[in-house]
Amino acid sequence: MEREVNPSIARNPLAEAKKTWRLRLREARLAAFSDEVVNAALTARLDALIAHIKPLSIGFYWPLPGEFDAREWIAGWLAADPSRRAALPAIPERHTPLHFYDWAPGAALREGHHGIPEPAVQDAHSAALPELLLVPCVGFDRAGYRLGYGGGYYDRTLAAWPGGRPPLTVGIAYEACRIDDGVLEPEAHDLPLDAVVTEAGAHLAGRLRPA
Repeated sequence: MEREVNPSIARNPLAEAKKTWRLRLREARLAAFSDEVVNAALTARLDALIAHIKPLSIGFYWPLPGEFDAREWIAGWLAADPSRRAALPAIPERHTPLHFYDWAPGAALREGHHGIPEPAVQDAHSAALPELLLVPCVGFDRAGYRLGYGGGYYDRTLAAWPGGRPPLTVGIAYEACRIDDGVLEPEAHDLPLDAVVTEAGAHLAGRLRPA
């Protein structure tokens, strides 16, 4: 099911421009997603970046059509070190911050808001605060700004992260979805991703930008 666009931002010129970009880029993303060579290259780039950062916990996403599917990579990453943890997001209520809960291959799931699978067990024991988040992108620019679906879930999640220091954010995208610099016109609440991984490499930004 389609991720929801927040109706409160759907009636201003910037939101309309982003809507146009979403429609254009989603077609390009679907084409890239269907290319096995591109996906293999993206997997290798992701593996290299995570090996460099060395997090012990990663939050990722359940893929929608056209989104890079990180589940197999996450399963392999978990199997390589029993101290590692992975988590999937859940939406407690629409237009609220995401909550993350432990995930492992074969874990029980339930259908959440917008029809997106999320962990079936959501209690204090399974709650997670990952060190790093893999974030799906419709589009991105060289500065690390992300074009998402318009629901604002990741913006709200990072702004409300417990402890005040949000996790590192790594966008997952395809080179076909790169947007020219300045087009996204970041708003006051927008934070750049710390990196964007594509089949061509890792574009470092935010807190991972080279000094």
